[in-house]
Amino acid sequence: MTEQDRARNDRAQNGTAQSDRAQNGTAQSDRAQHDTAQPEQPNRRTPVLVVGAGPVGLAVACALWQRGVPARIVEAQADPHQGSRAVQLHPPTLRVFRELGILDEAERLGLRIRTTSYHLAGGRTLRVALGVENEPLMLPQQDTSRLLEEALLRAGGRVERSVRVTSVDLADDGVTVKAEGPRGTEVIEADWLVAADGVRSTVRELLGVDFEGSPVATGFLLAEGRIDGAFERDAVHYFLGRRGSVVFAGMPGDRIRVSGAVPDDHPTTPEGVQRLLDERGPGGITIEDLDMVGRFTSQERIAAALRKGRCLLAGDAAHTHSPLGGQGLNLGIQDAHNLAWKLAGVCTGALHARVLDTYEAERRGAAEQIVRTTHRFLKVFMLGPFAARVRNTVWSSLEATGVLRRWFVPLLAGWRVHYPDTLSGAPAGPARSGRPRGLPAPGRRAPHWAPQDQEAGPAGFRLVTTGPAGGATAVRGREWAERAPLPVGHVHVPRRASGFVLVRPDGYVAASGATPAELADAGRLLARIAR
Repeated sequence: MTEQDRARNDRAQNGTAQSDRAQNGTAQSDRAQHDTAQPEQPNRRTPVLVVGAGPVGLAVACALWQRGVPARIVEAQADPHQGSRAVQLHPPTLRVFRELGILDEAERLGLRIRTTSYHLAGGRTLRVALGVENEPLMLPQQDTSRLLEEALLRAGGRVERSVRVTSVDLADDGVTVKAEGPRGTEVIEADWLVAADGVRSTVRELLGVDFEGSPVATGFLLAEGRIDGAFERDAVHYFLGRRGSVVFAGMPGDRIRVSGAVPDDHPTTPEGVQRLLDERGPGGITIEDLDMVGRFTSQERIAAALRKGRCLLAGDAAHTHSPLGGQGLNLGIQDAHNLAWKLAGVCTGALHARVLDTYEAERRGAAEQIVRTTHRFLKVFMLGPFAARVRNTVWSSLEATGVLRRWFVPLLAGWRVHYPDTLSGAPAGPARSGRPRGLPAPGRRAPHWAPQDQEAGPAGFRLVTTGPAGGATAVRGREWAERAPLPVGHVHVPRRASGFVLVRPDGYVAASGATPAELADAGRLLARIAR
């Protein structure tokens, strides 16, 4: 390790104790700093600067602080974002919330969706019970942001508001940012920068990174409020009629969200919403009152690069797509989940910086998959009368054969996103034929039988061995974990087939296999990313 690296690690480890921002957050102290600050006065270098305090930026900052990295997070707006905005939180996101310590409160405030109902023209309804593993939680985004910010405060961080980034300069060993804030022009030096500042990302534009793609041609009507009628409240309803489609979903507080693709001349009024329901809905649904009604457009874009030097893009700054299926916020939270453990490991000196090379390959693939899925989903919803009849016949067949429940539901829930085998550095290829049945390949999600509450090593890795209790695989796994290049937690799960799964901190599989040679390969994988 170079002297420069040691100095940077010392700054990361001592930042919590030394940072006057983290330790001196009273209003009186802030006023005193405002009175005495000089323009363009450099602050003490921070290991990570997060730009943007939406849910994605907050999730990154909170996870870093919980891992011992005192990240700064700045936000251009003076006040927290208000409004429901992205409301549908899928199960993989809820797992992240559990790790961040906010799941119980989110459950208390939100509404669980138990079923999805596809109402086809002609009167047939395909009612799909989601199952606990696929049930999303409906929670207004303002509540999600508040819970994340409260968790950040508990961890020791805080959001610095009314701070607008105006320039970003890259160097081999860090980033220098100029920002305009309450104290005037501030120079912020950071080892790493995370841009989570939304679709119109200032950081992305300053870096000169193209946002590749195109707008979605169709506009949408969106309304929230209370409606009267006979329908299942803890469900998402898709009405696939011959005259068009409309979606409405239950929300907390006995409220409903209604949306549908509409032409430009469709009225953005309560009467326009009622007309949408009458023309495309089941009939017998009446608006009682609306909290909001408006139009919005969307785009299908992915940044040309998710990383440029020591700057990494996450959330809407990195990708955006059609809102159907409620994928956007979930995709961003998974960016945060993927990035935080890698960045924390690098900042604390546990992991080599090369581990961050995997971020773009993994999250770009996830973004491309979601953009494709939502694009196809949107096309299905905008079919003409003849094609709609064909669609409804096909969907009836999918429901009758169980495909909707087995394949489509987990797809929308976010469970089918997987990664290439990036950590090992091995070229992509088919899974080893010798892998026992039931052991997932690298880049897949950890299997359901792998304990989620297992004690992990300080770097967050867990080794799960399988086979007879007390057998050779269990002993070999325990010995391997004790001498692994990184500290690794170990647990043995009695199962018929012997094998192992090395689980990453974000719940994806780093390595798997059954033989001592494959376990040795897993050790070399850890050695490759260890500091």
